[in-house]
Amino acid sequence: MTKASLSRRRLLQYSAAALAAPAVFRTGRAAAADTIRIGYVSPRSGALSGISESDGYVIDQVRALLGGTLETATGAYNIEIIDKDTQSDPNRAGELAADLIYQDGVDIMLVGSTPDTTNPVADQCELNGVPCVSSATPWQSWYFGRGGVPGEKTFTYTNHFFWGAEDLMEIYFGLWNSLDNNGVIGALWPNDPDGIAFADGKLGFPPALAEAGFALTDPGRYTNLKDDFSAEINAFKSAGVDIVTGVMLPPDLATFMAQAKQMGFNPKFVTVAKAALTPKGIASFPDGLGDGLSGEVYWGPQYPFSSSLTGQTAAELAAGYTEATGNAWLQGTGYVHALFEVGIDILRRTSAMAPEAIVEAMNATNLDTCVGHIHWGDFAVAPNVAKTPLAGGQWQADGKGGYDLVTTYNAPHPEIMIDGTLKPKVW
Repeated sequence: MTKASLSRRRLLQYSAAALAAPAVFRTGRAAAADTIRIGYVSPRSGALSGISESDGYVIDQVRALLGGTLETATGAYNIEIIDKDTQSDPNRAGELAADLIYQDGVDIMLVGSTPDTTNPVADQCELNGVPCVSSATPWQSWYFGRGGVPGEKTFTYTNHFFWGAEDLMEIYFGLWNSLDNNGVIGALWPNDPDGIAFADGKLGFPPALAEAGFALTDPGRYTNLKDDFSAEINAFKSAGVDIVTGVMLPPDLATFMAQAKQMGFNPKFVTVAKAALTPKGIASFPDGLGDGLSGEVYWGPQYPFSSSLTGQTAAELAAGYTEATGNAWLQGTGYVHALFEVGIDILRRTSAMAPEAIVEAMNATNLDTCVGHIHWGDFAVAPNVAKTPLAGGQWQADGKGGYDLVTTYNAPHPEIMIDGTLKPKVW
């Protein structure tokens, strides 16, 4: 197969279906005048809970660091962090955001972990004039999915930082071109917002894959929490698929992997977004099938950045979580920590505890964080998106019953450390 570079023009088009931007109306603050309240929303339970497993640890660390007060440009304030669990339900995410706005009177909202969480929360904040910073969602899903228009700052109160589909595909292509394969790809894209966007024939992955020289087998959208992937596996076997990709819930990937092995389908790559992010999730796959799964590495001890809050390096933050909990480090830890870095930096610089002043400080952010530099306005396609770096890697058995996520591809960001060598998927 000819190695082809990714077309950025093509992947900048990738998006969820555009929605009309919500109208804005302001609500008054319910909080006491001497208290700043930060709202934080994430999926602490349910299907997406593995991504947010370290949230409590990070929030407790930030609370201890602040000690209940914050020095700002306008003086000292008491500070509260009010965190809410969406239970992995997007409807509940929007409801919790409304509660934080109307009942708790939060001054700023922080939110992360997939568009099921970030988008309904950001929409509530935009509607009600509450400053919001979000992350851990590819920028296209956040920006276009909420009605953004390239080249214009559609949103007044909501800003975002993360990487995008074009970065993900560049990483995937780099991984796939690292080992011999026939360039035939089988796709597992569900019938949900992520899957529909990934599969879009004009704006999604299919045209980008074709442009890069890959042949695609797409058996169609499936329903999440599916219990039988035999039809998809037979289609992949018939097409001679060497590479399986998709965007899946962890239980679906586990089901697919077990059935693939049973049916004698052993592709060289399984590179799936969302489902293969956490060490516990990888360890839960039957018969060691998590070994050799590949995908994005969007934060970890390989990253060369430090926290503006604590001074800890990414490696120290990851090690601190392991020491405190006994659990392996998580990619999401860095982005939760960075959300609070950014939020607190904004509040420290704001000229008044009022939405417009907080937004002004938010837009002026120029901060080095544990996930990289955050500065809005540099990205012409979506000015209220700040892009962060991304690498690629693989889950490899550690010989002790667990798995390590090693970085094997860093061409777009060579500052990220390589600490492993890519291997064919282990079956």
